[in-house]
Amino acid sequence: MPPKHQKAKGKPKPHEDHREESLQAVVLADSFETRFVPFTLEKPRCLLPLANTPLIEYTLEFLASSGVEDILIYCGSHTEQVEDYVNSSRWKLPSSPFKNLVILKSDATSVGDAMRDIDNRDLITGDFLLVAGDVVSNISIEPALIRHRQRRAKDKNAIMTMVLCERNINHRSRPRSRKPVFVINPTTDRCLHYEEVHASGSTGRYVNLDPDLLSEQAEVEIREDLTDCYIDICTPDVLGLWSDNFDYQSVRTSFLYGVLKDYELNGKTIHTHIVADQYAARVRSLRAYDAVSEDIMGRLTYPLCPDSNRVPGQHYRYSKKGTYEENDIGKAKSCIISSRCILGQDTDVGDGAIIRDSTLGRRCRIGKNTLIEGSYLWDDVTIGEGSIIIKAIIAQGAVIGKKCTVDSGALISYDVRIADLTTISGSKRITQASREGRIAPGLTNKSVVGEGGEGYEYSRDSDSDTDSSVSSNLIYNNAQASESVSSVSTLDSEGSDFEPVEDRTRRASFISETSDDSAPNKDFHLEATASILDGLQKDDLPENIFLELNAFRMTVDASQHEIRRAVVAAFVKRITNLEHSGIAMVEAVTRVLRKYKAVVERTIFDQESNDKPDQVDFLLCLQKELTLRDKGDTLMLHMTKEMYDLELVEEDGVMQWWTRKQSNEGSMGKIRGPTQQLITFLEQAEEESESDDDEEDEDEA
Repeated sequence: MPPKHQKAKGKPKPHEDHREESLQAVVLADSFETRFVPFTLEKPRCLLPLANTPLIEYTLEFLASSGVEDILIYCGSHTEQVEDYVNSSRWKLPSSPFKNLVILKSDATSVGDAMRDIDNRDLITGDFLLVAGDVVSNISIEPALIRHRQRRAKDKNAIMTMVLCERNINHRSRPRSRKPVFVINPTTDRCLHYEEVHASGSTGRYVNLDPDLLSEQAEVEIREDLTDCYIDICTPDVLGLWSDNFDYQSVRTSFLYGVLKDYELNGKTIHTHIVADQYAARVRSLRAYDAVSEDIMGRLTYPLCPDSNRVPGQHYRYSKKGTYEENDIGKAKSCIISSRCILGQDTDVGDGAIIRDSTLGRRCRIGKNTLIEGSYLWDDVTIGEGSIIIKAIIAQGAVIGKKCTVDSGALISYDVRIADLTTISGSKRITQASREGRIAPGLTNKSVVGEGGEGYEYSRDSDSDTDSSVSSNLIYNNAQASESVSSVSTLDSEGSDFEPVEDRTRRASFISETSDDSAPNKDFHLEATASILDGLQKDDLPENIFLELNAFRMTVDASQHEIRRAVVAAFVKRITNLEHSGIAMVEAVTRVLRKYKAVVERTIFDQESNDKPDQVDFLLCLQKELTLRDKGDTLMLHMTKEMYDLELVEEDGVMQWWTRKQSNEGSMGKIRGPTQQLITFLEQAEEESESDDDEEDEDEA
C-alpha cells in the first residue's frame, strides 16, 4: 500500500485547483507541555491572559490579517472551554473574516499525534498555515506565501516554508537554555540543517555538520540570530510525512530534523522566509510570557496593543505616561503607577501603593502601601495592605492577605487564598486544583498558605514532560543587563534554563571597599538604578522618584551607601544620554543636577557635622562609576563643581574626599585628575580667607 501522501497525489481533491485562492490554517491550541502548570490544570494555555487579552486572540488576529478563511482549532485538554470561548467570540459572528472555523476534539498527547490525526480526518485541501495557539505576530505573511508558491510550482518536493524572525541573539524573547541553529543556503533559502545547541558549556559552541552537505553547496550561512516563531506554510505532503513516521513527535527536533536528515531518501526540501522588521514570537514558556508582555507594552507588536481594543468590551487608552488604562479605575492620590503598566476596568489602587512594570486585570483590589513590581495579576485579584509582590503571576480570583510577601517567580493559581503575614518563596506554585484539574479543598497545606489560607504547593515529580517540568523561578538574568532601562533585568524561565547566570556586566564589577556585593545587593543596585533613571527620563517630580526608591529600599533593607550608588549610576547615565543627544556636557550636568537636586540631598545627612562621611562616600561612588566612562575625568570635574555650587557637597566634604587614600589609587586617581583645578581654587580661596582674617585682626589691634 503506497504512503498516504503519494495516494493524495494520484487522486486530486476537489479543491486542489483552487489552493491559491483558499488558505487554511491549523491552530494547535494545546501545546502538550506543562510549562504553565498549575494554571493549565484548570484552563488551556491558549486562554490564559496576555496583557489582559486571551492568548488565542493574538493568533486568530494574525491569521485574519493573513487572509486565512478556513480555521481548524485542534484541542487537547479543556476542549469545552476553548469551544465555549470561540463560539461566543467575534470570530463566530456573521462579520467574522473566517468562512469556516471548526473546533477539533482529540485525546492526542503530542504534536505528532495531533498531526497524524489531522491527516486521518482528511480536512486539508491545499496549502495551510501551521501555527501554535500562543503566537503573537504582526508580520505580513503574503511575501512568504508568494515565495512558497513559486518554489512549489517549480518543485513539488518543496513542502514547507518556515517563517523566522531576525533578532539580536541577546533579545529577551530568545531561549536561554538551547539555541536553535539554522544552516541555510542564502541563494535558495533552503534549510540544510537544524540543531539545538546548549547555550552554556563547550558543546554549545559547535554544530555537527555532514562534510558532504558543505561540499554540495556553493555557500551556506550558519544562523543563530533567528527566532523561530513556529509559523509554517505547509503542503499536504507534510501531513503525509507525519503519518508515515510515527516516531515524529515534535515539529522541530523530530520532524524538521528528520526530514532534513533523510533528504537523500525522500527528496523533500524545507525552506525559510526571514523577516527583520516585523514581530513574531511564541509564548511558549514563563520567560517568554514576560518578554512578550514587555514587547506588547512597549508597542513592538503594534497594532496588537491593548489600546487597539480588538476584543469586544475592551476600552483601553494609552496615556502619555506610557500606561494602558480602562474605564472606572480608582487611584488614590498618593499611589504611584509607573509607565509600562496595564490596568483593567474597575480596578482600585489604594493610598501609598506603588505599581511598577506590571499588568493588573479587571476588578483588582490593591490595598494601601503595597508594592507590586514586574508582576501579572489577572482578573479579580485582591492584594491586602502592606503586601509586596515581586515578579510573580497571580491568577484570577486569588486573594493575598495583609503584609504578605510573594517572592520573584511564585505562581499563585486560581482562587488561592494566602493568609495574612505569609511569605511565598519564588520556588512555589500554589493551587487548589488536583492534577485532574478539579478543586480539591482537602489538599490545603496551612504551612504553605498560612492559617485560614486555601491551597497547596503543586509538585511536578510525576510529570512526564521533562523538557518543561522544571523550576518555575522567574529569576532575573542579569548577564544581559545593559545600561538601558528596558534591559537592566529580564525574567528568565525558558525550558530547563532556570539557573541564575553570573553577572558579568560593568556595573557588577563596581565593588567599593565599603560595600558587600552579594546577590541581593546587585539586584537592588540594578533595580534601583533602573527606577531612578526611568523617573529622570519621564521628568517625574524629585519627591516621587525618591518615594519610590525609598519604598524599594525598605523591602530589601538596603543601606544608604547602596542608595547613593544607585543615584550616582542613574544620574551619570542620564547625563551621558543627554550628551549623546547633542547637548553639551556642562549643560547636561547643570540640567540634571539642578532639577533633581532634592534626590541627592536626601542621600546626604552630614551637613551639621565636622566629618563628612556621606559626602565623601557620594564622591567616591561617582568617581568609581566614571572610571570606565569616556571622558569620565572631565565629567567628574563638572559634576563635582556643580554639586559644590548647589551646596550638595561642602568644601570640607570635597577636601576630605580628595585626601582620602582610596580616591587617589589606580584608575580612581586618573579620573580625579582634572578636578585638581577645583581643589586648587578651594585651597586659594581658603588662603585668601585666612589672609583677610589676619588683616582684620591686625586692624583691630
